[in-house]
Amino acid sequence: MKIYDTKSRELQQVGTTDGVMNMYCCGPTVYRDAHVGNLRTFLLSDLIARIAIMEGMKVHAVQNITDVGHMSEDFAEHDKMLQQATLEKIDPFEIARKYEDRFHADLARLNIIPANQYPRASESIELMQDLIQKLIDAGFAYVGDDGSVYFEAQKFSGYGAISGNKLDALKPGHRYEYHNDGAKKFHADWALWKAAGDRKEMVWESPWGTGFPGWHIECSAMSLDLLDNHVDVHVGGIDLRFPHHENERAQSNAVIGKEAVDLWVHGEHLLFEGRKMSKSSGNVVLVEDLISKGLDPLALRLCLLENRYRSQMDLTWSSLQAADETLTRWRTKMNEWGSSFESAPDQEILDAFSNDIDTPRAILRLREIEKSELGNRRELFLFADQVLGLDLSRPVAKKELTEQMQRLLDERAKARTEKRWADSDQLRLELEKLGLEIKDTKDGQSWS
Repeated sequence: MKIYDTKSRELQQVGTTDGVMNMYCCGPTVYRDAHVGNLRTFLLSDLIARIAIMEGMKVHAVQNITDVGHMSEDFAEHDKMLQQATLEKIDPFEIARKYEDRFHADLARLNIIPANQYPRASESIELMQDLIQKLIDAGFAYVGDDGSVYFEAQKFSGYGAISGNKLDALKPGHRYEYHNDGAKKFHADWALWKAAGDRKEMVWESPWGTGFPGWHIECSAMSLDLLDNHVDVHVGGIDLRFPHHENERAQSNAVIGKEAVDLWVHGEHLLFEGRKMSKSSGNVVLVEDLISKGLDPLALRLCLLENRYRSQMDLTWSSLQAADETLTRWRTKMNEWGSSFESAPDQEILDAFSNDIDTPRAILRLREIEKSELGNRRELFLFADQVLGLDLSRPVAKKELTEQMQRLLDERAKARTEKRWADSDQLRLELEKLGLEIKDTKDGQSWS
C-alpha cells in the first residue's frame, strides 16, 4: 500500500514496526457531537487499517480523546469543554463522557473498526508532564514569566516541513496561539503547560504550579508512549496540518532525536450544499440527521467513498439519497446472486485500494461487475466490502404498508383519477406524516 505523505509531498510505501503497522489518528474534542465532516477523517483511518489487514498486516491503532487542552490559547475564556458544561449545567467531565459515548456510537453506525486504544487526555496528565520535563531538560522548553511552560520554536531546526510554514515568516496574531503577552521568548512559541490563573476546573498540580496541558503536547505524549516512539502512519484532517501536527512533530522529534512519524496523512475538507459546515451557517449535519430522514448511515460512508480522501468534497442531501438507493439495490442483488460468504479477489479493486486509497475507482469497478454476467459477482462484491465496509451482505428489510397507509393511497389514487387535486395534495400530506414519500409519475403514484 502506498499513501500520499504530506511531509515529502509524494506517495510513500506504508511500513510496519516489528511486523505491525502503528497508526495514530487525532481524535475528537468531546464537547459536542462529531459532524459528518469530522467523521470523514475517522473513516480515512478506518480505510487505511482495513487495507493493511487485507494485505496481511497487523494493525495497532491509537486514537486520542481530547477532553482537556484545546486549540485556543486564551483557554480561560474559550475552553470549549467548560463553555459547554456551563451551557448544559453539568460537570465538564460529564460533558466529555456524554459526547465520547456518542462519538463511539457514530463510529459504529458508520461501520468504522474501533481503534485498539482510545486514551483520554485527562487520564494522561502525568505522561504529558514527564514529556514536558524532558523537553525542558533537553533545552527545547522553558518556563515563561507567566508560570506557563513553552516550547522554544527556534530551537527546532526542522520546523515547517509538513506545512511549509517557516518560523521567520510567521507573523504574530495567528488565531490559535501566535500572540505574545511578554511571557514568551518568541511569538511563535506555544504552550506545553498553562498556568491555571483564575481557572478552578479541569486543573492539575505540576512541577510548574497548578495548571493544565496545552493542546499539542497530548498527541506527542500518547503516541510516543503507546506506540513505542514510532508511528508508521499518522492521520488527521487537513486543518490539523498547521499548527497542530507541525508542533506535535517538533515536540516528539526533539525528545527522541529522530523522526517519530514515517507518513503524515491528511483528509481534505468536507462542504455541505456548497458551504463549509458551521453552527453560524446552520448547516452542521450529524449522523442522527441522516437517520431522522430515513437514510441508512452507511449511505454517508458510500458518499464519502465515492470521492478521493485528498479532494475537497461537497456533500448534498440528493447525493445521500442516491447513495441510500444504491445500497438498497446492491443488497437486493447480493441476495439474488446467492448466499455464499466466500470472497473472490479482484486485482483491479486491490490495485485501487493499494494506490493511495482510490475508493472511487474501486466503486466504479463494482458498478462494472454489477452490470456484467460474471457468475461470482457476489463473491467479488464481498471482497471489495472488506475495505468499503458497506455491509453489502445485509438483507434488505421489507417494509409493509399499514391498513391506514393503503387506504389513504387508494383514496389518493382515486382523487387523482377524478382530478380532485386539492384532495390529492391533502392526502399526500397525511401520508408523509405517516412516514411515506410519494412520487407521481405518468404511470401513477409510487411510494417509498
